[in-house]
Amino acid sequence: MVAREAREMDDALLGAAARVAGDTPDLRAPRVAAPRGSRNDHTRRNNLSALLTAVHYRGPLTRAQLTRDTGLNRSTIGGLVAELADLGLVVEDASAETGAVGRPSLIVRIRREVAAIAFHPDIDGLDSALVALDGTVLARRRRAFDEAPTPALAADAMVEEARALLRRSPVERVVGTAVAVPGLVDADGGTVVHAAHLGWRREPLGARLAEPLGVPVAVGNDANLGLRAEWSFGAARGADNVVFLNGSSSGIGGAALVGGVMLRGGRGYGGEFGHMLVRTPGRECSCGRRGCLETEVSAARLAEVAGVSTGAVAGGLGELAGDDAAVAREVDRQAALLGTAIANLECAFDPDAVLLGGYLGDLYECRAEEIGRVVQTEAFRPDAEGALLGAAALGRDLRVIGAAERAFAPLLLDPAGTPLVPAGAVAAD
Repeated sequence: MVAREAREMDDALLGAAARVAGDTPDLRAPRVAAPRGSRNDHTRRNNLSALLTAVHYRGPLTRAQLTRDTGLNRSTIGGLVAELADLGLVVEDASAETGAVGRPSLIVRIRREVAAIAFHPDIDGLDSALVALDGTVLARRRRAFDEAPTPALAADAMVEEARALLRRSPVERVVGTAVAVPGLVDADGGTVVHAAHLGWRREPLGARLAEPLGVPVAVGNDANLGLRAEWSFGAARGADNVVFLNGSSSGIGGAALVGGVMLRGGRGYGGEFGHMLVRTPGRECSCGRRGCLETEVSAARLAEVAGVSTGAVAGGLGELAGDDAAVAREVDRQAALLGTAIANLECAFDPDAVLLGGYLGDLYECRAEEIGRVVQTEAFRPDAEGALLGAAALGRDLRVIGAAERAFAPLLLDPAGTPLVPAGAVAAD
């Protein structure tokens, strides 16, 4: 897939999902409208896409809901649902609670036997998951690494993990594979341009995986895909302007949704918010500068002070800070710097929401009031209190769900024209 086609596919899917979500910027509002369909025969595939997209994002829906939300008549909806069922993508069953006398309403549901394989490699391990077409994580595995893996080692591990997951699952067909990488990814959707902490440069990861797995492979930046997951199923649902920061073993990744479009920049590398300067002088960063956000706010810095492993910090910030005054001071220092970074991003993007994932989500949960106070003081916006600031809702699953969303994109846009691969063929050595 050429770069322009990859970008257009992503933007088209986000646009379709936005129409499912409705026009409201209220992050707590439910999705209220599906893409408008067309009654013309030559747009049958567009109508199939509209229905599958609606059920994918909104969950089980009745035919009556689909009729109302798409503007298509009941007989057309019936034919489209039947075609999606014949394609093995949805199933209809009776509603358990109809609220009315008479024949039960039929509910259109996604078939969970159709799934994507999702990966997130990092310096200390590989997360692998099977994600169903409705966004449910069916199974996941974690493989630890003693040191940052080479591209060849990581690719071999992904193939092994994919086969192991499929052999133990009820998944029947695979739509594709996607990898959320902590680094810069070319707009072609298959090449890792530079993943500094992993030590990868110009790595054709997609090509390494496509042949042994036998399915389409997409590669994306992990922060972009994490934001995509939160926007689809998490705390950013319904928002058009969102900033996302994620703290991981590889530092801090960032992403932004601006006017409903993912920020890419002139060469596709926008969103490197981890390299904002927040303290001068500060520690030297892997990029060569001093005082970058990801060197000043990190689980590794806190682990040094606490005398524990970086892994022990995850989920245990409150306990560590309560037991040791020096740790508490370090938590306070990092919280203040994170607040400054968020204030800078609010000034730049005027977002509806700022979401924090990974270690940054843990830090926020531990020092929410302090971080919020810094943002209120330093953000230029007079109504900064109106923006949602909080931890990401999907937790450890957000990057694999986001990767799966990228793999599902072709299928959601063209359900009838996108081939699926039998799971047994992918699982075979």
